[in-house]
Amino acid sequence: MVEMAQKRRTPATEADIQAYTVGDAQPLGGPVQLAEYDSAWSELFTREAARIKHVLGGTATRVEHVGSTSVPGLAAKPVIDIVMEVADSSDESTYVTPLESHGYKLRIREPDWWEHRMLKGPDTDVNLHVFTIGCSEADRMVRFRDHLRSNPSDRELYEAKKRELASREWVYTQNYADAKTDVIEEISARADTNSV
Repeated sequence: MVEMAQKRRTPATEADIQAYTVGDAQPLGGPVQLAEYDSAWSELFTREAARIKHVLGGTATRVEHVGSTSVPGLAAKPVIDIVMEVADSSDESTYVTPLESHGYKLRIREPDWWEHRMLKGPDTDVNLHVFTIGCSEADRMVRFRDHLRSNPSDRELYEAKKRELASREWVYTQNYADAKTDVIEEISARADTNSV
């Protein structure tokens, strides 16, 4: 697989958000609501992973719980982030169509950023992030999760930054996500060093 040259996601403008959103972009229009860690998040992931595997079978070559809800003890937006790998994430007919027939909805299409797609879950607040097998961004998300699970000081640093940013007013949730880029890159650099 050919990796794209773009490694760092640049902050999204309103035009960017409108362009890669399938359907209408939903403004947040306020602060981000964080919740204390809930062990039920792991159970919700397990249920969604089973549903995805039931629908897609071997098409879904990797299904992992990522994001803040996957890190015990970390406050998070109560949205279950899942990373999934398929043979070719640009070939939406192999996975979007079957998932949509089971209630998922394609919401994000980013061909210029790792051919990323994101679907929303049918009955649980889920962000299903789809990448092509071997995509370094999917690997980075898993390394970041594993590092936060095992490193209390970086978990605390990340939570403090999230709480600071969450209290601000944001037009879109993506704006909040983009504002976390520097701390994510700082922690990811340590995670990369520790995984070597």
